[in-house]
Amino acid sequence: MTQFSRTQMIIGKNALATLKNKHVAIFGIGGVGGYVCESLARLGISYFTLIDNDVISLSNINRQIIASHSTLNQYKVDVMKKRILDINPNAIVNVSKTFVLEDTINEFDFTKFDYVVDAIDTVTAKLLLISQCTLLNVPIISSMGTGNKIHPEMLEITDISKTEMCPLAKVMRHELKKRNIKHLKVCYSKEKPLEIIEKEYINNKIVPGSTPFVPSVAGLLIGCEVCKDLINNSDVK
Repeated sequence: MTQFSRTQMIIGKNALATLKNKHVAIFGIGGVGGYVCESLARLGISYFTLIDNDVISLSNINRQIIASHSTLNQYKVDVMKKRILDINPNAIVNVSKTFVLEDTINEFDFTKFDYVVDAIDTVTAKLLLISQCTLLNVPIISSMGTGNKIHPEMLEITDISKTEMCPLAKVMRHELKKRNIKHLKVCYSKEKPLEIIEKEYINNKIVPGSTPFVPSVAGLLIGCEVCKDLINNSDVK
């Protein structure tokens, strides 16, 4: 058996070959994005572009698959690249230590991507990314808020227009409407955000709490959706 044999048993040889040749860009290699990378690497995707300008910190260890004491202060994209290549030495992994801004969004050739995963935190960056993919007709799925939540079973994949309860999704719906973007595939939770018992602040803003459960499951759900879309959008039968 090969490392992908058990996947091939379920999806078939042709679908596995299709996935092998796809190029997925993951923007944000944190609690959600890390598990997207993990699932897609184990699935057999061979081409990755990883975008994140952050380094691993102590507070990442509770939920990020690449975060451990041995990887502290290392760039997330570098650690994730090493992990992907350890899973699949034949993968091609490009990394970019870049934050998505108006003056950096054009650094990326979106026409090379078969799928884009938005796992970044800031609304401005998410909107830039989504707008670019919409303009160029590149498939994209966007992660909504996973902070201050504890029930992974309340996550689901849906259209942004059908979301409720999620504060980030509410903001995104409003902003996308102003940009005449009517549809966006998202992963979001119907769980009402929990109140923070012990508050911590960064730049006078309350830091959201998190658990190992919700971001990881969101990442796996997104990875699964990317897989299904790439197969369904191919000529594989």
